[in-house]
Amino acid sequence: MNLFLIRIFAVVGFFFVMACSNIPCKIEDRPAPQTTGDQKSMTAPKDLTSRTRVYKADGSLQCGQGKKVDLSTMQKELGDIQIFSAENKNDGLMRIQVCGHPTGNCNVYEILEADLDKALKLGFKKWIRD
Repeated sequence: MNLFLIRIFAVVGFFFVMACSNIPCKIEDRPAPQTTGDQKSMTAPKDLTSRTRVYKADGSLQCGQGKKVDLSTMQKELGDIQIFSAENKNDGLMRIQVCGHPTGNCNVYEILEADLDKALKLGFKKWIRD
């Protein structure tokens, strides 16, 4: 039994020592990846800073009450504001379970940050979830 444990520790120790033999173990010791002008880095962040999301409740109520306004109908309220994506999402807040109470479902639109003030004046709110 003792010989078996010694062999296991020897094998584990060997792999532990060899793990850093091919490349530097410390991240700060590793060279930065080199890319040429025609290659895109896989880790480069997408430039989404110029876009934001706005929303408005879709009008649906619990127990099937209320009339839900679909995405395309509400999108017309935004007029000439350019929309990059639209989806119906739940706001994720807890709600009392009562018929006729709002469901928390919202129509969410991705727009340019420059158009945020226009959308706010039209009754939309800035989406701060996810």
